[in-house]
This record gives sequence, structure tokens and C-alpha cells, in this order.
Amino acid sequence: MTQLGLPDTIQACLFDLDGVVTKTAVVHAAAWKEAFDAFLRDYDGEQGRPFDAHADYDEYVDGRPRADGVRAFLASRGIHLPEGEPGDPPDARTVHGLGNRKNELLLEKIRTGGVEAYEGTLRYLEAVRAAGLRTAIVSSSANCQDVLRSVGAEHFFDVRIDGVVAAERHLPGKPRPDTFLAAARDLGVEASRAAVFEDALAGMDAGRAGRFGCVVGVDRVGQTEALYAHGADIVVKDLAELGGER
Repeated sequence: MTQLGLPDTIQACLFDLDGVVTKTAVVHAAAWKEAFDAFLRDYDGEQGRPFDAHADYDEYVDGRPRADGVRAFLASRGIHLPEGEPGDPPDARTVHGLGNRKNELLLEKIRTGGVEAYEGTLRYLEAVRAAGLRTAIVSSSANCQDVLRSVGAEHFFDVRIDGVVAAERHLPGKPRPDTFLAAARDLGVEASRAAVFEDALAGMDAGRAGRFGCVVGVDRVGQTEALYAHGADIVVKDLAELGGER
């Protein structure tokens, strides 16, 4: 193992954004809850069971592209909406409309509450860069670049594969490994020589499916066992635990 807590063979590090680099996972969960609960009240009436910002978020939407999260959660309730179009208004009763409502709420929450980065992750990124490893940010978020800029972290990454790039390249999102594999290719590194850093179960599944050299689970919410079950090689509560302090 290196001083970064990674196998000696690792040449690149691929980081998820929400919950790994920035403290936005909770904001995402709150935006999803507000969007889904309003939809469910309209669809089922007051007897509808609300969206659980912990269990439902972790199981169905965390780490997935927005539309995939809408489909997965609604399917769990036996609800199927028309797909609609990516530009549907946020009040449209379609998969894309509901996803756009969630994004509208997310951006509002970010504007009013701001975004913070995890200091342990920023210090770890500094150490990774100082060690000469290549880096990529891999996120399903279409707002990834703006969020990185807002916390002054854009310069840490050689490559960005986010929701915008994935749509342009027609890459399926997590739990498929395609976005992580694309990042490794863009960095010129084989998957077996890249480490994945994720807090979402879907991200763990992607890391395992892509046969990456190391899959690091970041447990911010007390789901260590689940992260291991979904493919983590290492689980930490903060990346500072891996070492690399300078």
C-alpha cells in the first residue's frame, strides 16, 4: 500500500462529487423528497407514503442520473410515467418533468444555503496530485462543474465526466460502470490501475462491475456494511483516514 492508502499499482483516482468531494448529498436528498412528496400527494392523495430521504434515497436515486432515479423510485411504488422530453417544464407529469422539478429545487437550495467541500477530501486531493496520480471527477450531476467552481475545487481534476458529458457521449449512468470507464480512458489508464471513490451504493456497483483496481467506499451516513456488500475494497468515514496528509 502507498502512503495514500491505495495499492501500489494505482495510477489514477476517480472521485464522485456529491458526498465525496462536496456536502451536497443531503441537499440532493432534500430536493428529491420535496419533489417526490408533492408528486405523490397529487397522485395518491394524502394516504400516499412519503419519500424516505434516507432509505429511498440510498436505494433508488443516490448516484444515478436524474431520470434513472425518477424511474427507479416510481417503479418501486408501482408508478410508471411517460418519458416526456429533457426540456419538459418542471410541472409536467413526465419522468423528465419530475426530474427537472427536483433540479429546480436543488439549485434553489444551493443558492440559498451554499455548498461546502469536505476538508479531508481536499487535503487528500492535494496529496494525490503531489504524488503524481491523475484525477477525474465522475458525477451523474449536470451541475457538477458549477458546484466544483463554487468550492474552488475545479483545478484538482484532469478530466470531468458528469451528467452533461454522459448525455453527449450517450453513456449509461451508475450502477453501470461506463462513466468511470470513460474517465479512466480519458486519463489514459486501465481500469485495473484506477481507484474509484464513492459514497453511493450504485457507485460501488459501478466500481465492482468495471473491475477497477480499488474501490473506496466513503461512509457519511452509517452504511459501511452495505458499501462492502456492494463491492467496496476499503470503507472510510473521511478520506483523511487513508493518509496522504502533507
